[in-house]
Amino acid sequence: MPDHTFAITHLVGTSTESLDQAIRNGIKTAGQTLRNMDWFEVEEIRGSLNHSDEVQEYQVTIRLGFRYD
Repeated sequence: MPDHTFAITHLVGTSTESLDQAIRNGIKTAGQTLRNMDWFEVEEIRGSLNHSDEVQEYQVTIRLGFRYD
C-alpha cells in the first residue's frame, strides 16, 4: 500500500429525517468540492426541537479525511 498524506476537515450535516440522512447529506455536499474522500467519523450528535417538543432537525459534526493528490 503506498504512503498517503491526509487532510481532515470538520463539517456539520443536517436533516429533518434522521441521523443517518444528516451524515449522508453532509458527505454528499462535501463531495461536490472535495476529492479523494476516504473516511469519516461522527464526533457529535445534536438536534433542535420545535415548540411541541418534537425533533425538528438532526445535526451531526463529522470529521472527514481526504487524501492529497
